[in-house]
Amino acid sequence: MARKTFFSFHFERDSWRAGQVRNSGQFKGDKAGFIDKAEWEEVKRKGDQAIKRWIDKQLEGTSTTVVLIGSETSERKYVGYEIEQSAKRGNGLLGVYIHQVKDVNGRTDTKGKNPFDNWYYERNGKNVYFSEIYPTYDWVNDNGRENLGKWIESAAKNAGR
Repeated sequence: MARKTFFSFHFERDSWRAGQVRNSGQFKGDKAGFIDKAEWEEVKRKGDQAIKRWIDKQLEGTSTTVVLIGSETSERKYVGYEIEQSAKRGNGLLGVYIHQVKDVNGRTDTKGKNPFDNWYYERNGKNVYFSEIYPTYDWVNDNGRENLGKWIESAAKNAGR
């Protein structure tokens, strides 16, 4: 089943790596969450609320959110907003480490912190971190090129989508 998927990532640092995932052959239909540099710069110039409106619009109609985890992803303000809004919408969530994917210069990066460690639900008076609920994978070690579609489908089904 085709899933409209939102991709969350640190644009400035990881757009090349995110593009490698996007172009992996997994996506033949809709894919949300990708924006070119010129468009991103235009959205950024309009300020915080414009960025959030853009994110909200991109999330419309999606069933899953894939957080592409690079070296600095967990500290990015808008990645946090995307995770928060995805959870509120009931999207399936998963993370994919992309630090081992080579950039435009053929270099890999350091592994970043799991951004799901920054978010939690309160259940029965206890904080349950997203990292305890939502899976993460490694694009290289877990053969993302072959498995991303399965991971997305599983996340969507786990969220009842």
